[in-house]
Amino acid sequence: MKQLLLLLVIPACLGAADPLELKLWPDGAPGQMLPHSKATEDFIRTKAGKSTITDIHDPTITIFRPEKPNGTSVIVAPGGGFVFLSAIHEGTQVCEWLNTLGITGIMLKYRTPTRDETAPYEKPVADAARAITLVREHAKEWNLDPKRVGLLGFSAGGNLLAHLCCDRATKTALPDFGIMIYGGGFVDSKDPTKLKEGFTVPQDAPPMFLACAHDDGQNPIAATVLYLEYKKLRIPCELHLFTKGGHGFGMRDNKQPINAWPQRCAEWMEAMEFSLSEQLFDREIEQAEKKFQSKFSQMALLMSEMKEKELNEITVQIQDARRLGQTAAVARLQQRQAELAGANKPQDKDDSPMRTHINEELFQLKKEKIELEARRQMFLDSQSAPKQP
Repeated sequence: MKQLLLLLVIPACLGAADPLELKLWPDGAPGQMLPHSKATEDFIRTKAGKSTITDIHDPTITIFRPEKPNGTSVIVAPGGGFVFLSAIHEGTQVCEWLNTLGITGIMLKYRTPTRDETAPYEKPVADAARAITLVREHAKEWNLDPKRVGLLGFSAGGNLLAHLCCDRATKTALPDFGIMIYGGGFVDSKDPTKLKEGFTVPQDAPPMFLACAHDDGQNPIAATVLYLEYKKLRIPCELHLFTKGGHGFGMRDNKQPINAWPQRCAEWMEAMEFSLSEQLFDREIEQAEKKFQSKFSQMALLMSEMKEKELNEITVQIQDARRLGQTAAVARLQQRQAELAGANKPQDKDDSPMRTHINEELFQLKKEKIELEARRQMFLDSQSAPKQP
């Protein structure tokens, strides 16, 4: 109940404890909403619950800001069959989970019901595209990165995501990445192993994370087909099909394998660097240091082997020079022998091509670590920056 009340609050400023609600279309949403059909009325009567909302003619976004925002934002599109929105377990609770990752969660209340329209996703897609544009317009004000705006859709919200990212008749605002949880409805009903006629995945489709339960009708097939299309085009995509979980669970813990989807999703966002964190930078800096030390050790071993080989060669040369009575040569070789014996550190002067190449590699690895440390500091500075109203 608390989450539903939050949706109605329009605070004076944007803060971690006070979500901000903004209208998507201040002058009124485009197009006309159809009156409820009997089928829609029956759907609402039999399937709607206390946590669902419908009859949304004036769509909005509600911004849930974390204590330490990392610059990433994710617009959350709940499911509900394009009849209503499951506003809590597929909406506000998702935004609260995103906040724990440092991500700004943005609840999208798109227009419903549109189920009776020829293309029920059209108005919701337009609302989502408008939401993306609005977030980018306010990116600086909200301390967000306009190039890290994601869209997460459940069920009908996943169908909305698919149509927004892939099925585009006209140019529209795209998210930088998509997260589809038990979405579907874009495959051929007669042959679900194929996409619907006219639905294609374009080359510029954003990276996608897909999660679904095996026991969720045709949705796992839809997710797999979409993944394979992404794979053909070499667009980054990750697919998780869990043994059990059914449909409509959202953030609920129903003690099924599918409940691991938030953790897998968080890992994917970090791996793709859509979600930044101090811990992510620390791990990358640690890995960079390990690479540097490994290369340094390799160089030390190689130099040691090269020195040993040269010392052995000099010993033989000294013996030959003595046998031939070449006093000057013996002295020169002994001097070199002494220099090598004292050169215990890899950084001692050596102008050989191999040593030069290794030094260049070490320099590059050190540079990468320094750049990561600089990015980490910039990230920390951005988190401590004053919050804009």
